[in-house]
Amino acid sequence: MSGSSMRVLEVLSLREQVERTLSSRIVAGEFAPGTVLTVPTLAGEFGVSATPVREAMLNLARRGFLSPLRNRGFEVTAVSANELRELGEIRRLLEAPPMRSLAGSLPDETVARLRDLADEIVRAGREGRFEDYLEADTRFHLALLERTGNRRLVQLVSELRQQTRLVGLVNLADSDELENSSLEHAELVRLLVEGDGEGAEALMRRHIGHVSGLWSGRQED
Repeated sequence: MSGSSMRVLEVLSLREQVERTLSSRIVAGEFAPGTVLTVPTLAGEFGVSATPVREAMLNLARRGFLSPLRNRGFEVTAVSANELRELGEIRRLLEAPPMRSLAGSLPDETVARLRDLADEIVRAGREGRFEDYLEADTRFHLALLERTGNRRLVQLVSELRQQTRLVGLVNLADSDELENSSLEHAELVRLLVEGDGEGAEALMRRHIGHVSGLWSGRQED
């Protein structure tokens, strides 16, 4: 591989790392809506050149996370309560019903993987590692849906998750609410292993309801 190709891969890797971290911090509410972010400041924080940071921010702008400001940088965009409610409703329709068909049919290796991810979600939440929390949470939900064999379903849910903001997540650090919602992943695995499809579907509906509820800083019924 030529030196120029290696440099392209290196910049791409840095851009991906920066984009992943920034998107997680925006989703979790570490960068609140309206916050202005600049390339030089973030490049200094990440200890990298301006190029991968600028490319990451432009990509996040295309994804709707940021809005470019003329000669000022990028502003973190907001997602309305109604948009979060709609995202949650769509995810319930897509993710909850498959729990019935998956109940009692998960192979041992999938169960082990889901339990490991469920444990990591709890640990990351307790330690305030929200980037790791969100990554483990995404891997958990997508790994579960992959068992349906429906690739379009997995892709749709992945895209919906990328549009979601959980701006109340940071404020839930060390709270019983975050702990309890994190533990729902392990409870879901238990219900699936026991073949309780009805219970698993109900739990998934309640779990996704946190998107427009406590994970977004709002009271739930």
